[in-house]
Amino acid sequence: MDTDSTNSSHEKAQADVETVSVDDFTPAQARRITARVDRRLVTVTGIMYCISVMDRTNLGAAAIAGMNKELDLVNNRYSLVTLLFFITYILFQPPATVACRKFGPRPFLAFITIAWGIVLIGLGLVHNWGGLAVLRVVLGLFEAGFFPSVIYLLGTWYTRFEMGKRYAFFYVIGCLASAFSGIIAFGLIHLNGAGGLAGWRWIFIFEGLLTVAIGFLGYWLLVDFPDSDRKVWSFLSPKERAWVVRKVKADRGDSDVTEFDIWKFLGAGKDWKLWAYGGIGLGTSTINYSFSYFLPIILNDNLKFSAGASQILVAPPYGFAAIYMFGINWLGDKYRCRGPVIVFNMIVCLIGLPILGWHSQPYVRYFGAFLICAGANANLPSALALQGTNIRGQWKRAFCSAMFVGLAGIGGIAGALVFRDQDRATGYKPGLWACITAALLVMVITIACDISYYRNNKAADRGEKHLECDEDPPQVEYRYTL
Repeated sequence: MDTDSTNSSHEKAQADVETVSVDDFTPAQARRITARVDRRLVTVTGIMYCISVMDRTNLGAAAIAGMNKELDLVNNRYSLVTLLFFITYILFQPPATVACRKFGPRPFLAFITIAWGIVLIGLGLVHNWGGLAVLRVVLGLFEAGFFPSVIYLLGTWYTRFEMGKRYAFFYVIGCLASAFSGIIAFGLIHLNGAGGLAGWRWIFIFEGLLTVAIGFLGYWLLVDFPDSDRKVWSFLSPKERAWVVRKVKADRGDSDVTEFDIWKFLGAGKDWKLWAYGGIGLGTSTINYSFSYFLPIILNDNLKFSAGASQILVAPPYGFAAIYMFGINWLGDKYRCRGPVIVFNMIVCLIGLPILGWHSQPYVRYFGAFLICAGANANLPSALALQGTNIRGQWKRAFCSAMFVGLAGIGGIAGALVFRDQDRATGYKPGLWACITAALLVMVITIACDISYYRNNKAADRGEKHLECDEDPPQVEYRYTL
């Protein structure tokens, strides 16, 4: 689409918004519109995220099902293969959010999903660890655009205190994927010998085919940004989309999309709070990824469960995490608080980590995994709600989405390295200490943000400053959410 047609489309959408009021729909009608958005946007992106999580966490299942032995992943090769994914995953996130805005979420997200599904099929066909490493780099390239683009897209459809539970539901679907991926992997390794392929290869091939199918489905079911008039199959009317834009504008005044300016986009990085949000993502993801990749291995090597039992026992902690995640973030929306939720999540982690690492009984240590998975997984939607609630400006929001997920990706690199093979005899104690440090770091950053919010809100109350007006006109009543 050329620039003139894009501008014309935007002007038409703006004209539609100007003719609509927040009060044009009754409360019952408004709830029905929001429910339709939830069904199409949160559910479809959640299912796509679900398959993304399965694709990312199947490496640990394949490792204990024979991949490490067949591909000679000795010493730290498994950790190296794990972290190589994050190099391209981090580097390509900022341009991905811009590309998603330019080309539209429907074709962009569908394309990259199909592409990484094809790469996954390739992972099931490699014959040496070098080939596995190369394909992990390519996988990171295609997956890089998905998560920040979806977080940005979700943020454009909801008001500040609608975000927390939506991010949580989005993550709940992914958490359930983590829960069932081990069970699915356990079933797939019983295809060992079918087609002349080892069972661990069928994990990648089956999930790759499933990813490609979901990518094609996403092309038809995904929705666009609310201010766009690009065609979407069987969704909201123009008036209903305009009402969503007007509602978001009334809430935080940043629904208008200004022309893209690279310096304005990158200039958002001057706000230290965006780096703080990314730091929260980094610390949380260090814990999350380390257990995504190594929990089956810890259960097998350290707690002495069998390979099959270890794959199945991954499911209950993530199932519990899904319930806890939605509940704590629902409370965050209800009581309009963000920082205290994050601190509480990290306290839950800090209780679970010593139990897993230092208790003498395997089943009690396994209970520690429930607390770790609950606190760490719940904290990602909590952190996203914190940054989503306290940002104004479309391009600043896009930059922050990429920044958050990029630094969270660095947490993924750290998570791939904290549980080292040479620490197996110690019960992976150094890795557990690293996770404890990450949880404490998240708590310190969150408290620092809340202190800053409190001081700035007081200054705004006294009329001394306007908040978050770098990109949009001041909104006098806008305040940070602690």
